[in-house]
Amino acid sequence: MSRVAKKPIALPKGVELNIQADSIAAKGPKGTLSIGKPAAISLKVENGEALFTTEDAALIPLTGTLRAILANMVKGVSEGFERKLELVGVGYRASMQGADLNLALGFSHPVLFKAPEGITIATPTQTEILVQGADKQRVGEVAAKIRGFRPPEPYKGKGVKYAGEVIIRKEAKKA
Repeated sequence: MSRVAKKPIALPKGVELNIQADSIAAKGPKGTLSIGKPAAISLKVENGEALFTTEDAALIPLTGTLRAILANMVKGVSEGFERKLELVGVGYRASMQGADLNLALGFSHPVLFKAPEGITIATPTQTEILVQGADKQRVGEVAAKIRGFRPPEPYKGKGVKYAGEVIIRKEAKKA
């Protein structure tokens, strides 16, 4: 079996797993997430740890993938995930209008972004955006959508970038 699938998932306090024949649901303080699973893959919970097993050799890679997804679900419902974005550029700023994110990105109009359900967006400063939620995939997707409004350009580095992202700069044309 794959090395990832053999590794048990530690269940923190306050996290419950609801195992059905075709799905697994994780419930914790940050919310509830669920995922489907094949019937040939079984999940056992004992001593505060969850462990996947399968007899079908063709499903071994899927078992490792399912284990990684469930580990992210358990972390999400207990601690949550967050992505930080930075705005770089003169006049680029972000602010919250109720539940909507209002972005000034150098366009002739402001960009309004509605936060999807289960995702919270905050602006600690005018040039920082914090995307938080329990589902790792949705947090990353929302952060990528916001970054997509004005991706960083390679000449001056202006745009919306992830915190810690390194923008490879190009040299300008010489006369």
